[in-house]
Amino acid sequence: MRAYFHKLGTTQADDRVIYADPAHPEVTMYAFIPSGDVRRWISLATLSGENQLSYQSLAAVDSPITPLIDTAGSRSEPLHDDGNYTWVLTNIGAPNYRVVRIDLRAPARENWVEIVPEQPDVIDSVTVSGTNLVVSTLHDVTSRVRIIGLDGVAGPTVELPGLGGASDFTGSDTSTTVYYRFDSFTSPSPVMALDTRTGTSTVWKVAEVGFDPSRFVTKQVFVTSKDGTKVPAFIVHRKGVRLNGLNPTLLYGYGGFNISMTAGYSPYRMAWLERGGVYVHANLRGGGEYGKAWHDAGTKLQKQNVFDDFIAISEYLVDKGWTSPSRLAIEGGSNGGLLVGAAITQRPELFGAAIPQVGVLDMLRYHQFTIGAAWAGDYGRSDDSPTMFKYLLGYSPLHNIRPGVDYPATLVMTGERDDRVVPAHSFKFGATLQADNASDNPIIVRVETRAGHGAGTSTEQAIAQTADKLSFLDANLGTAPVVPDPVFLPPRR
Repeated sequence: MRAYFHKLGTTQADDRVIYADPAHPEVTMYAFIPSGDVRRWISLATLSGENQLSYQSLAAVDSPITPLIDTAGSRSEPLHDDGNYTWVLTNIGAPNYRVVRIDLRAPARENWVEIVPEQPDVIDSVTVSGTNLVVSTLHDVTSRVRIIGLDGVAGPTVELPGLGGASDFTGSDTSTTVYYRFDSFTSPSPVMALDTRTGTSTVWKVAEVGFDPSRFVTKQVFVTSKDGTKVPAFIVHRKGVRLNGLNPTLLYGYGGFNISMTAGYSPYRMAWLERGGVYVHANLRGGGEYGKAWHDAGTKLQKQNVFDDFIAISEYLVDKGWTSPSRLAIEGGSNGGLLVGAAITQRPELFGAAIPQVGVLDMLRYHQFTIGAAWAGDYGRSDDSPTMFKYLLGYSPLHNIRPGVDYPATLVMTGERDDRVVPAHSFKFGATLQADNASDNPIIVRVETRAGHGAGTSTEQAIAQTADKLSFLDANLGTAPVVPDPVFLPPRR
C-alpha cells in the first residue's frame, strides 16, 4: 500500500510517496483533517475494520508521521484537535465506544481523560459543534441525541421529531448549528437544523410529497430467534390491516459488517404500502445496532445466526397472521443478497418470492474476485482452515441449491459493471436455480447494463428497477397495482 501527495496542476510523475507499507498490501489508508485544522490524521484500516491512527503536522508536506493508537482489534476516530489535545471516539476499553481526550505531549493511555463514558447504548456518531460534541446513540434501533461539552459537561438533550434514525450530522468548531437528517419509514427525510446551545431542532429543508403519512402505522416487535436471542423488526402497514394471513408482505434484511439498519424512507416501499402490502424491516445480528457483541455474533463461524434470525422473523409473520408463505417475499442487496440466497436454499417452502440484488452467492470463491478479500473479516475464507471451508460450504447459496426442490419465484438482480460483487455470483446462482428448480415458479436474472453495485444508478434506471420489482411481486404474490387516491396526488403546477 502506498499513499502519494499530488499537487493540482502537476503530472502524476511528480507525485511524492508520503506513506508506504509494502508488507501489508491489504491495508487501506484514509487521510483526513478533523475540526481544528491543525493536523492531518492517517487511519490504516485492516480487512476486518480495525485501524491504527497516526498524525502529521500540516506545516509541511514532509512533516514526520507520528503513530498514536496501534491497539489490536480497536477502532478509533479523531474528532477535534486544538493543537495540544485531540478528542477521539474509540472502542478501546469500551465495546460500545467512548470519547477520550488525549494530550499529544503525553499520549500514554494512562493519561487519557474520559469525556463521554461508554453507555449501554452503542454510540453511533459524534460531531463537533462549537465547543460541544453532538453524541448520537442507538436505543433499540432508534436514535437518541445528547449534547456534551468538549470538557465533558452535559448539555441539553435533543428532542427528535419522532421515533426514527438521525444521521449525517454535519457541524464545525466555528458554528453552534449542526445539520442532520431524520429518517422514518413513511415520510421523506427532512434536513434538520440543531441549535446546540438549546437542543432545539427545526426543519431546514424537506421534500413535499403527495400523500398523507398519517394513514400508515409503524410498530416494532422483538422476535425470538433459534438460540433464544431477541431480534428487533419494524412492521409498517396501512391502518386497518387485518391479521388474516392474506397480506402480501415484503421482508428486508442485511445483517453484516457492523452496519446499523435504521429507519429510512423509500418511494419504492411507499408504492408497496399503497398497494396494501406490509413492509417488514429486520435488524439482524451481524449489524451494528447493539455494538460489537451483536456484530460478532453474525460473523465467520456464527454467520448462520443471521439466517436464523431472518427465518425466525419470517415464521413470526406467518404465525401471527400477518401473511402466509405464498404471500411472503424477501429482499436484500449485497450482503443482504447473500441473506436472501441462504434463506431460500435453507427454507424454500417459507417464501413466495425472493429478490437477491447484487448478492454474494459463492462463498467458497468470493475472495478471489476484485475486492472480495476485504470481506474476510465478516465471512472468513474457505482457505483459512478445513473448519472454515466446511462452514462456508454449509450455507453458500450457490452450493446448496438441490435438484428436485420447489424454489420460490426469484428475481436475481445484478449490474453489468459491478466490480464490488462481480456479476458472476448472480449468473451462477441464477443458472443453477433455473436448472434445478422443480416448481413452475419463474427464476429470472435481471442485468442492469452500464451499471455497477448501485451507487451512480441513474434516475431512469432506478425507476425501471422499481417497476420491474413491483411487477414481479404483483405477478407472484397475487397483488394488484393500485392507483393512488387523487386526493393524495401532488397538485399540477
